[in-house]
Amino acid sequence: MVHLVEPRLSGLARNPAAPTGTLVRLAAHTAGRAGLRRRKGPLPDPVADAMLTHGGRDAATLLRPNRISPAVRRRIAEHPDPAIRDAHADFVRTMVARGVPLGLDALVDAYGLPPEELAAHGDPKVRAVLAQDWHDRPPAVHEMLLTDPDPDVRAAAARAQHLGIPSALTERCLADPAVRTHIVHRLPLTQEQFERLLATGDPSVLASVAAHPALTPAMVARLEDSEDPSVRVAVAYSRHVTPDTRDRLLALVEAESAAGGIDAEVALHWSSYRPAWLRDAPLAERLSYLDCPHPAFRKVLATSPGLPEEAWRRLDEDPVVSVRFAAARRHDVPAEVLLRLVREHGDPATGLPGLVAHPRFPRHELRGLAEEPDPRVRFLALEDPLLPAAVLRRLGGAEETFLRAGVARHPNIEVPLLERLLSDPDPEVVEEAAANPALPEAWMDRVPAEAGL
Repeated sequence: MVHLVEPRLSGLARNPAAPTGTLVRLAAHTAGRAGLRRRKGPLPDPVADAMLTHGGRDAATLLRPNRISPAVRRRIAEHPDPAIRDAHADFVRTMVARGVPLGLDALVDAYGLPPEELAAHGDPKVRAVLAQDWHDRPPAVHEMLLTDPDPDVRAAAARAQHLGIPSALTERCLADPAVRTHIVHRLPLTQEQFERLLATGDPSVLASVAAHPALTPAMVARLEDSEDPSVRVAVAYSRHVTPDTRDRLLALVEAESAAGGIDAEVALHWSSYRPAWLRDAPLAERLSYLDCPHPAFRKVLATSPGLPEEAWRRLDEDPVVSVRFAAARRHDVPAEVLLRLVREHGDPATGLPGLVAHPRFPRHELRGLAEEPDPRVRFLALEDPLLPAAVLRRLGGAEETFLRAGVARHPNIEVPLLERLLSDPDPEVVEEAAANPALPEAWMDRVPAEAGL
């Protein structure tokens, strides 16, 4: 979070080249402490001590144990002020009461108990957070949490998908309203179990059942008349429905979405439903979906292996950009396909590595992107670590804040431009400039001095 009042101080506190003495000075200011909390890596002892001196309980709360030395941890544990001694543990306990996981180490440190004892803690909120934080718990502990007397604990345990459900507990879990929604799609589903789950009438259970990857054609047929948009979408994505049924179900959901239906909008565009089975279908079956009118199928098709060249050509020219992006992530995509896609549509953040990071992206073309009219595309030129100074100066004068901030972070920036960006009207740009390791040492002394530190 950028410090809006003193972004120079918070940025300099994040600067990996800032000397320890400078960081100690910055710890005397709230903006400096805000930057130090976001600084990567462990804090030197003098800096941690200065934060405690000037920030008191607030600083102690956010001095995570993995960022400070054992010596500083001992000093906090022996501090005469109980508010400082207990600050971090109190913070963890507050988060636990709100159901916010902070990691197993934080739990063990705050409660002073090993994980096995926390699993039997008297407070169900502790057990529920432990179920979220302890990812490699032993089978016996997992079973204990799945059968905990508190439904929130059982639900938290069931959400750990990688741990599975012991076969001896399957029926018990399917009968448990707190658990069954989270496990249905991960269990083999018999016809009898399917009927019992449908009989619950619980919309969340029906949506989970509809998303089961191994429903039989008969099961799918039983779900076709559901009025729940999530169920309709999941059924439409099944391999067991006819094209006409698929078109009908998706048209109904699309009409609901167009009329302002939030549930329909979520089911269409924000849910996890995907026709994932198509990825591993026989080649002939996969190719039959090249002409599918529903982009979700073409998008999954674009992630499948072994397609013929003509299929890739069509996917690379698909009218839906997300399909083209999916196809462009294949390992042998032509470099010109990547470059054309980036020039036309940028490289949107999706949680996946960007197209400019693809091994086949022509990185020698990066600096040419600085001439493109779309600022999102010009921004990608900054991926070139040797971008010429003249290009950086031009981009540093852009109207868009995100472009100037990107220039302020660039490793090849010249000092005069960096100094200019330290006075930018936008705090984000100023903070990024102050955090750049290229900042001269004289400025690292001048910034705190101008703030009276």
